Amino acid sequence: MNPDKAFAMTLTSENTHLDIERLAPHLRLATDPSAAETSVVRGDRYRFTVLTSRMIRMEYSEDGRFEDRASQMALNRRFDQPEFRVIDEAGYLQILTEHLHLTYDKEPFSPNGLTIQVKGNLSAYHSLWRYSEAGENLGGTARTLDGADGAVPLEPGLMSRNGYAVLDDSATLLLEDDGWFSPRRPGQGQDLYFFGYGRSYRDCLQDFYRLTGNTPMIPKFALGNWWSRYYRYTAAEYKELITRFKTEKIPFSVAVLDMDWHHVDIDPKFGSGWTGYTWNTELFPDPDEFMGWLHENGLRLTLNVHPADGVRAHEDAYAAVAFTLGLDPAEEHPIVFDVTDPAFLKAYFEQLHHPLEERGVDFWWLDWQSGSHSKIAGFDPLWVLNHLHFLDSARDGKRPLTFSRYAGPGSHRYPIGFSGDTIVTWESLQFQPYFTATASNIGYGWWSHDIGGHMGGYKDEDLAVRWTQFGVFSPIMRLHSSSSLFSGKEPWGYRTGAAEIMTRYLRLRHQLLPYLHTMNHRASEEGLPLVQPMYYEHPENDAAYSVPNQYLFGTKLMVCPITSPQNTTLNLGKTKAWLPEGVWIDFFTGMVYRGDRTMYLYRRPEHLPTLAPAGAIIPLTQESAAVNGTANPASVELRIFGGASGTFELIEDNDPELTSAQSPARTAMRLDWETGTFTVESVTGYISAIPELRNYELSFSGFAATGQITVTSAGRLLEYTLTANHATNTTCVCVKDVAASEGLTITFENGMALTENDAAGRALELLADAQIEFRLKDAIFKKIQECSDASLLISHLQSMDLEPDLMGALTEIFLA
Repeated sequence: MNPDKAFAMTLTSENTHLDIERLAPHLRLATDPSAAETSVVRGDRYRFTVLTSRMIRMEYSEDGRFEDRASQMALNRRFDQPEFRVIDEAGYLQILTEHLHLTYDKEPFSPNGLTIQVKGNLSAYHSLWRYSEAGENLGGTARTLDGADGAVPLEPGLMSRNGYAVLDDSATLLLEDDGWFSPRRPGQGQDLYFFGYGRSYRDCLQDFYRLTGNTPMIPKFALGNWWSRYYRYTAAEYKELITRFKTEKIPFSVAVLDMDWHHVDIDPKFGSGWTGYTWNTELFPDPDEFMGWLHENGLRLTLNVHPADGVRAHEDAYAAVAFTLGLDPAEEHPIVFDVTDPAFLKAYFEQLHHPLEERGVDFWWLDWQSGSHSKIAGFDPLWVLNHLHFLDSARDGKRPLTFSRYAGPGSHRYPIGFSGDTIVTWESLQFQPYFTATASNIGYGWWSHDIGGHMGGYKDEDLAVRWTQFGVFSPIMRLHSSSSLFSGKEPWGYRTGAAEIMTRYLRLRHQLLPYLHTMNHRASEEGLPLVQPMYYEHPENDAAYSVPNQYLFGTKLMVCPITSPQNTTLNLGKTKAWLPEGVWIDFFTGMVYRGDRTMYLYRRPEHLPTLAPAGAIIPLTQESAAVNGTANPASVELRIFGGASGTFELIEDNDPELTSAQSPARTAMRLDWETGTFTVESVTGYISAIPELRNYELSFSGFAATGQITVTSAGRLLEYTLTANHATNTTCVCVKDVAASEGLTITFENGMALTENDAAGRALELLADAQIEFRLKDAIFKKIQECSDASLLISHLQSMDLEPDLMGALTEIFLA
């Protein structure tokens, strides 16, 4: 027998019941952990595995024993054979690939004896790593934001401007062939992975996914609005709340019940009520009826669980769990939570969770309580539960989902992440966009934050609006708050202006579902997270690293959240933004910008700086069709941004019906700037996933006023209505009942041209709203009317010694 496996069996035998298999087949993850022998360079105490020309596994063991089992991070090591050369001399080893040059003295790993140089023609790429050096790492993510009131330290990620990063896999659990876990044996040595990808950040991330497993597709319902609150709801109160949201036309797709769904006030002889699995029928007299009502109203349900206290005798399922474990229920002994015991885990799933799922629970919110300790060193309860719950949730052919905290590299396999209980302050919001984007550096793309903040802090309507806006343009939109009577995130709990903005953005989240679900497919199939730092697209531009809160949101949007209080005199918030080269058009205002510069963007409370590149096409659900649930819409809005040609492929499926062999429905769209046409192609793939006929609202943003437009489908002329909004530089074409099998084409008979901003009109709007002296307003506008040259105008305005933000806002308008 393999001595390492014998060691693992010795450690776990006392926790394993001999009359059951350790894990059910559906809880076993497919792996391919043994690298090709031709990729391996070994000696008596070292082993190097050249996985790619830019990734090398580095192992050192004093007894010369190395590990070929999968780990909780690394599942697959059988990569295509890269070309490399080995120079093996006495006391000196070299490995050379196209991108790396490793040198090693065949002694225990040390900074002097083990180095890897990342090759390249630019000085920035001549990066030499010495063993144990971290380099200028760009950061990864953190296990939790519990109690965070601003920034928290980040664990390292895969990306570095030095061109290298190292992940230490020496202490993680190992996965056996039967799916069970083994700790590393004492003194096993070092197991490191070197990533020398220079600044090819996306290549690095995609190879990391090859090593660790892809990000799974999450169910579409997870992309809508979630309602969550730590609050002692009754069933009647929760129904009343959801009904009020429906009346206000605020859509949701996920209902979250925090811990008060189960008994909390229990007999002290059983301990605390933090852990629980029994519905509190005083609050929910008929749980089955309640869950059915939620489903009938288009919502999925997740329940909060804190598993750490095990199972006590007050639980409805206690007897079933006890019998499964061979215990006498009459003795009422507490059943200890033990992730190292397969028998306990079998009962945990089959007796506690499956019955509740069969009654209507869609997925679980695994709230942290266990810490990182268990009976066996190295068994992290958080990681084990994330792993098993996620696999278990797919046992009936459903698209799997769990909701829990981050547990180290490889955690992207178990979405969605719960980042924890933040404090309600501007400092918390200021950190979250950076935290979210940077998590992609360790492959973790589906963070869910407590949008609006969880506890403490203060009420600030400007903060609530800006946090909601960020939530809409973040991976998961989950409003959350504490049980305080004053901390709820219901829009009607705010003054009229803030309430209207929050309502509009919550509707927008459901409008964005076609775009978001397409990016969901892309994240899983192509290894490209929804949210990415700016330097992924522009790795050689220093400016891309200077805007940590700015990020790419899918392939067609760039978001610059406002995370500081507004200037109340001007009613404007601002953010520092970097616009890459090219033409950019604001998603909300239609403002056209020339790129290749850093500038401040100023926005009224109702607008979040969100820019689309020229030629972008963004599919939306029409606002009137944005309702509870996430069904594929019969009424679609397409936002098309002028200035260049562009394409988009909309991907839709019948989520959660995943058993069909058909590929998803795919609709290709194409803007041809030169010929003046926009085309929606006929649908390919599983066309039954979408409505047979669709209404289209096509909003052409940044297009100059045009003459004749023709709309055709399969060679037939179609009727349409046309409206123009000069304030947002938008022309809207509405067409009804278009067959998905035929598509449509819109032709601008006079061709397409980029619009010019109405700078004077926008300045007039700004000045009208500003709380400043009338004489100053008149003087400013007079200069605007007198100067046709923008540069000359700015010179005149500078001489007026205007308040900095007023000067900045006017400069943005006239120099955009």
